[in-house]
Amino acid sequence: MLTIYGVLRSRASRNVWLAHELGMPFEHVPVIQAGRAEGSGVALNTRSPEFLRINPNGRIPAMKDGDLVLAESLAINLYMAKKAGGALAPKDLAEDAQMTAWTIWAMTEAEPHTIEVLYNSIGKPPAERDAAKLAAAVAALKAPFAVLDAALAKDGFLVGGRFTVADLNLAEVMRYAQPAPQLFEAAPNVKTWLAACQARPAFQRMMEERNKEPA
Repeated sequence: MLTIYGVLRSRASRNVWLAHELGMPFEHVPVIQAGRAEGSGVALNTRSPEFLRINPNGRIPAMKDGDLVLAESLAINLYMAKKAGGALAPKDLAEDAQMTAWTIWAMTEAEPHTIEVLYNSIGKPPAERDAAKLAAAVAALKAPFAVLDAALAKDGFLVGGRFTVADLNLAEVMRYAQPAPQLFEAAPNVKTWLAACQARPAFQRMMEERNKEPA
């Protein structure tokens, strides 16, 4: 059985959401970031020797499927979708390339800034938030939001006119920017798309599980 390592208050949320979408059986092994381990009640953290044998980088999530071990949440999702097949997976080489391209786009063009929005609005304690970094991240995201808004204008999806792993990967990256509603007001297609992604039962199930974890 496929195993996903990582608490849901990490990028492991992406993998668990997708597993629920696919109806894919999996074992979930909570692993918490080492800096949050004390008092968490979670047995493993990212510096635990048992976990470092899975991912020597000491980062979550990670995945084990038989002899295959993968790190990097977005790569794990591409693998899981193609393993399962069906509507969320690419139907041909062209769709595979598009889904990979959008996933890389999310990682390079959006996430460095969306994570700063999250950290400097609600993610860090108030005394540690940096208003200048928040403003810079919001400004940097205006162009990517415009690109994504235009891509969604045709049919509301990224690839093939249907919800796929590409939408899921991007939705989890763009979720970090939700504390900056002005970005979504300026990109109505992105706002509608993200709301639809987050209305999916599999996302709701993952979030219910996530909200039960220690904050």
